[in-house]
Amino acid sequence: MSDTDATADPQVPLIRRAGDVEYEEVDAAEGLQKGVLVGEEHGAPNLAIRRFTLAPGAEVPKHTNEVEHEQYVLAGEYVVGIDGEEHTVRGGDSLHIPAGAVHWYRNERDIEGAFLCAVPTGDDSIDLIEE
Repeated sequence: MSDTDATADPQVPLIRRAGDVEYEEVDAAEGLQKGVLVGEEHGAPNLAIRRFTLAPGAEVPKHTNEVEHEQYVLAGEYVVGIDGEEHTVRGGDSLHIPAGAVHWYRNERDIEGAFLCAVPTGDDSIDLIEE
């Protein structure tokens, strides 16, 4: 079993260590960071798992994606808006955001929020919604 990112063979198992995941700021929102835990570049042909963090005060604007998202809240408490309705989510909660649904995030707390997001691999167009 491999514990490096060197393989892109979908037939080879992979273990990625937490310290090997690189996080980057997401351009669409200040205070939002993304790390790809497992994705196409690691040999996963169908699904990608990403970890996002929402800094205190972070806001992600209204947007849509071409692909569905399944999310699991790891930590914190923040607001998720989906198709005009807002929901407060906490660690342990799960979400399904259908493809094309308008959604947004807002961390009103003084602690970081974090969630996992599973999406199909491949291209995903993100369209910001002008208000």
